[in-house]
Amino acid sequence: MVAAVLAVALVAGGVLFWRTSAAATTRSVTAPTGSFPPPPLSLTSPPAGFTEVWRAASQGTPVPLVAGPAVVTAAGGEVAGRDAATGETHWSYTRDDTICTAANGFGQVMALYRNESGDACSELTVLVPSTGARRVYSNPNALPGTRLLDSGTLVALTGSRYLQVVRSDLVKTTEFGTVDTPDQPGRQPYPDCSLDSFAITQGRLAVLERCPGEDQDRLTVIAPDGGSDATSPEVVFSTLQPGAHSQVVAAAGDRVAVARPDPARLEVVDGQGGIVSTTPLAVPDADLTAQPPGGVVATTSDDRRIYWWTGSATVALDRADLRPVWTLPGTQGPGVRYGDAVLVPVQGGLAVVDPVTGAVTRTIAVDRGGWTGAVQPAVAGAVLLEQRGPDLVALRPS
Repeated sequence: MVAAVLAVALVAGGVLFWRTSAAATTRSVTAPTGSFPPPPLSLTSPPAGFTEVWRAASQGTPVPLVAGPAVVTAAGGEVAGRDAATGETHWSYTRDDTICTAANGFGQVMALYRNESGDACSELTVLVPSTGARRVYSNPNALPGTRLLDSGTLVALTGSRYLQVVRSDLVKTTEFGTVDTPDQPGRQPYPDCSLDSFAITQGRLAVLERCPGEDQDRLTVIAPDGGSDATSPEVVFSTLQPGAHSQVVAAAGDRVAVARPDPARLEVVDGQGGIVSTTPLAVPDADLTAQPPGGVVATTSDDRRIYWWTGSATVALDRADLRPVWTLPGTQGPGVRYGDAVLVPVQGGLAVVDPVTGAVTRTIAVDRGGWTGAVQPAVAGAVLLEQRGPDLVALRPS
């Protein structure tokens, strides 16, 4: 565990080195305030084509990380803030330890590192996206495979047995699951359960879990701000769900969308745990029984829609009531809003989709080489970003 007291600090020309009593040197190269270039201006509609302009290793970002003006990559021990248009690095933060994951949280860059032994992810640093300056630091309790889920005001660190939620100063607001060394035993309502999938929104954190002695999934919704006691979660409701092998897809307001197989369907649950709608899904059961990586399904969103990739199809959900609006089969990832259309990754390119009807108006060719796996899209101004496994690829209009 890294101690908080700095043993050596050396600053010169925007480069900071420091050494703690329990960790090797950390190197921080910051950008001057106001110097980071903005991304190219957004377009009103998709272009005729896209051209790859840069790519970088970024196995620490499960989805493209866009924060402020920066496109952020995370590989090995380095987190780097890059110019969206060119890929040029304007700031970097490097540790000898390996990055577990990095994400946008509170509009900042959150970088979670492994500890010295490598068996835990317990070194969390928050960086300013425009300069790379370190803002705050903490030692959470997380394991490799964790995801960082941002509600805008709180961030949840997921885990298969335990999760915790932190606010912007990284003070823990609540914890849930199996606490290895609890200060006060008996504070958790459902210990020893397997936490399988998660979704967060303002004021709600939904967890689908499987508990000993229960042959059905349990959907538990907690208040992520935790109230007055971080060791005892405030449970909004917890109900057994019909069947097993479900996935939490999204949360909005007091509603939670849960995908279930056999038959494939999307059920929307209200704030008391009751099912308010059930919609058949034209996707294979196998899409819905697979455990999503890190317990988080692949989604993106805009002001009106949530775009969910099931593993073989992209489903658009109404952001207000979470009901499915349209389904596009044969896709490689969720869609992303680009001007007046939605771009959805497909084999060999990007389908240009009407966001209201789901109709495909054309397909823009994109050469992804030999990559045939999942594609996670995002935008930074006019630049389209694709997370292809361990690599981040930037495409500009052509």
